[in-house]
Amino acid sequence: MSPPVSSSQPVTPLNELARAEAAPAFSPLYRQIKGLILAGLQAGEWKAGDSIPSEMELAARFGVSQGTVRKAVDELSAENLLVRRQGKGTFVATHAEQQQQFRFLRLTPEAGASATLGRQLLDCRRQRAPAWIARQMNLRAGDPVIEIRRLLHSGGQPVVLDDIWLPGAMFKGLTAERLREHRGPFYGLLETEFGVHMIRAQEKIRAVAADVEVAELLQVSPGSPLLSVERLSFTYGDKPVELRRGLYNTTHHFYRNDLQ
Repeated sequence: MSPPVSSSQPVTPLNELARAEAAPAFSPLYRQIKGLILAGLQAGEWKAGDSIPSEMELAARFGVSQGTVRKAVDELSAENLLVRRQGKGTFVATHAEQQQQFRFLRLTPEAGASATLGRQLLDCRRQRAPAWIARQMNLRAGDPVIEIRRLLHSGGQPVVLDDIWLPGAMFKGLTAERLREHRGPFYGLLETEFGVHMIRAQEKIRAVAADVEVAELLQVSPGSPLLSVERLSFTYGDKPVELRRGLYNTTHHFYRNDLQ
C-alpha cells in the first residue's frame, strides 16, 4: 500500500501516483483520483469523522481540475464513504453519526417508525477460530477471534440475537466490560478505539426455525420462524473484519432493503 501524501510533501505527478495504485491506463481520471483518496483513507491520513481537504486543495495537490475531484468525491459520497455537509465541507463517514448508526441493519417496525433498539450483552470471549469462521475472514484455523453474543430489543422485547466474530489480533483490549461501558453504536467503538471502519457488507439470508435455546432468548416458542441473516463486513482494501450471524424475530418487523 502506498503511503499517504501529506500537504507538506512535494506533489508527485499524477501518472506516477496512478501507477503506484496500479490503476489501469484506461481508467477515467476521476476514478484515479478516487483511488488516491481511498488510499489516503486506508492509510489513516483522514480518520472517521475527520474533514478532508477542500476540492480546490485536492485539485492542486493532484494536479487536476476541481470538476474531476468533485466527480470523485461525489462517487465516494454515494458509496457512503464520505459525507458532504452544507457550508462545512466533506467528512469521512462515521457510524457514530445518527444517520449511520444502523446503516447495515434493515429491521423496520411494521408500523413504519424508525428502529430504536436497545442492546443487551450476553457474552464476550476470546477463542480459537474454527475452520468455517477462519475461511470467511481470511484467517488461519486456530487464530484468535473475539466472539460476542448480544440481544437487540425493540419496545422492551428481544427481536435480534446476534453472534459476532472479530479478528482477535485487530481488537486487543476489547472486553465485555468495555462493551458494557460504551454508550454509542458498536461500529463507532471499533472506529474510535481501534481505528477500524466498516465500509461495506455482504449478507446471506434464509428462513430457520428457533431451537430451544434461541426460543428462550427471543421469547418465542420453539420452532417459531426466524430470519437468519449472515453478514460479512469489510474495511478498506476489501479486508473482512467482522462476521455476524443474526436471528431476527419478524413477527412485528420487516426486513427492509432499498433496491436501485
